[in-house]
Amino acid sequence: MKFTGFDHVTVVVTDPERAVAFYRDVLGLPEVSSPTTFPGAGLEVRWLQAGNQFLHLYISDTQDTKSPRHFALHVEDVKAARAALAAKGVAIRETVEIPGAERFFIADPDGNRIEIIHWHSRGEIQPL
Repeated sequence: MKFTGFDHVTVVVTDPERAVAFYRDVLGLPEVSSPTTFPGAGLEVRWLQAGNQFLHLYISDTQDTKSPRHFALHVEDVKAARAALAAKGVAIRETVEIPGAERFFIADPDGNRIEIIHWHSRGEIQPL
């Protein structure tokens, strides 16, 4: 078996319209259709696309438990991303540096943590 990458990440959201507006309008991820079988199975999920991967917004009545759990979005220019998000009023939270990368954290309206990262070099990342 050989894995070729991540296909999608799922986050829990309580207000789908607010969440889609954040991910689509603030982060620029286009919304795409979900499988036609989902509604019949009672699955309330909204899909957005980031490159060749997807973000699933799972609709729930209650927020997910707060934790260090997060997903990361890779950007071409982290400085431009930081400035654009700050200009839109998104709170930026700086974090521990990673050699070869620039990164920071934001949160969606439900408090889901999102890392914004750009790798210059992954030289320190080696197989164990």
